[in-house]
Formats: sequence, C-alpha cells, structure tokens
Amino acid sequence: MGYGGKTAARRWRTLRARAGRWWRDAVRRFEASGPGRLWDRLAAVDLFGNSFQLAALALLCFFPFLIIVTAAAGQNAALVLAGWLGLDPQAAQAVASLFTPATSSYPLTATSAVLLMLGAIAVAGTLQSWYQLLFGLRRRGWRNTVIQLAWLVWLFAYAAAQAAMGRALGGWLLPGLIGFLWAVVFWWGSMYVLLARAVPWRALLSSALATSVCWTGLGLFSARFFSAAIVANEEKYGPIGVVMVILSWLVAVGVVIHLGAIVGRALR
Repeated sequence: MGYGGKTAARRWRTLRARAGRWWRDAVRRFEASGPGRLWDRLAAVDLFGNSFQLAALALLCFFPFLIIVTAAAGQNAALVLAGWLGLDPQAAQAVASLFTPATSSYPLTATSAVLLMLGAIAVAGTLQSWYQLLFGLRRRGWRNTVIQLAWLVWLFAYAAAQAAMGRALGGWLLPGLIGFLWAVVFWWGSMYVLLARAVPWRALLSSALATSVCWTGLGLFSARFFSAAIVANEEKYGPIGVVMVILSWLVAVGVVIHLGAIVGRALR
C-alpha cells in the first residue's frame, strides 16, 4: 500500500473512532436525560409486551363479560365501546354490527357465568399487577380477588356515567372538559383501589392526572383516525377489519396506563 493509501486508511480509522465516540456520548446523554430515564423505566416494565397481553385478554375474556353485563343493565355494549373510542356515528355503526345478537335472549349457564367472571377478574388482575409493579409494591394474597371485583364495579360505574353524560350534554367543549375531570376521578380511584390503599391519595394524584391527559389524547386521536380506520377496514376486510382496529386501540390503552403512571411518578 502506498503512502496515500495508508493516509486514507488512518483518516478512515480516525473518523470511525470519532463517530463511535460521538454515538456513545449521545447515548449517554440520552440515558441521563428525562426522556431517556422514562424510556428505561418503560422498557424495564415491558411496556409493549404487557400492552399486547391486555389487548388479548380484553378481547377474549373481558368483552363477553361486558356484553352480558351491559345487556342485563339495559344498555348496549357497542355504545359503551364506541364512547370509549370516541367514534363518529358511521364508525360506531360498524362497531355495533359486531355486537348484533342472533337472538334477543341471553341464556347463561352457571359454567359460562363463572368463566365470564373469571375472565373479567383476569383483566382486573392484570391491571392490578401492573400498578403493583409500577409503584414498587408486593402482591397480596386472596384479598386481591375482592379488590379486583370492586374495581370492576367501579369500571362499570364510570362507563354508565360517561354514557349518561354523552346523552345529556351537547356540543364538544363541555362534555370534553367534564369527561377529562371524570377520567381523573376514575384513574385516581382505580389506582387507589387496585393498590389496596397502600399508596396515599395525594401521592397518586399526579399519576391520575398524567394518565387522564394520555387517555384524553388517545380519545382525540381515536376520534380523528380510528373512526376513519374502522370504516375503511370494514369496507376492505369486513368485521375482522373492525376487530383489528379495536385491538390496536386496546394496545394503546396499555401504553396509556403505563405511561401515565410512570410520568406521574416522575413529575411527583
């Protein structure tokens, strides 16, 4: 190799070493920053794995329970779900087509009732285990089941109140403001109940506010983009296309729960 070739090789090694040092410094700066610490915490609790777990559990275990309970209460599960997603009328109609029963009666055996209840408790237990992990608490024993049942009651009270507010209030500003405040109450109470009062109310407020901000942002996003996606997917793929969008929304709910709790703790 001539002198020019050796010089070019040395320059290349120098540039490569400088680029490597720059990259390592950038990684260290990011890890030391607020967003870097937040990402490390989210990665430590398996954000996306847990979120996909919630989506699968909700679709397989919780939705059948939701259908039966809302029907027994004289409400429509499709309307409740459309309210949570913030869907427009056309997308809400597409979701409603998934819940159209073949008969007006709901025969429910003792075995199926037990399975439905166990599925709903499994979803509540998953959420409880997340909060225990996010707040650094140990799991409790048999009392967890009582706590999870109490949270399910709290969830349906929230859904009923949200549906009632949507019917009673017109426009978008006042319902949006009241909906945000009610979301703060819901997530604040959810954390307090699922953590078995091990964390004081005041310590949970920042996490409840952060979760409600993320929840409201998800509602605005889903109203803008998920409605169009549901309509387009129904036209292309039929009912399974609607289910795909709902699964995406459920994964986003898992992200909201993790992000809200961790950001709230960091702010506090």
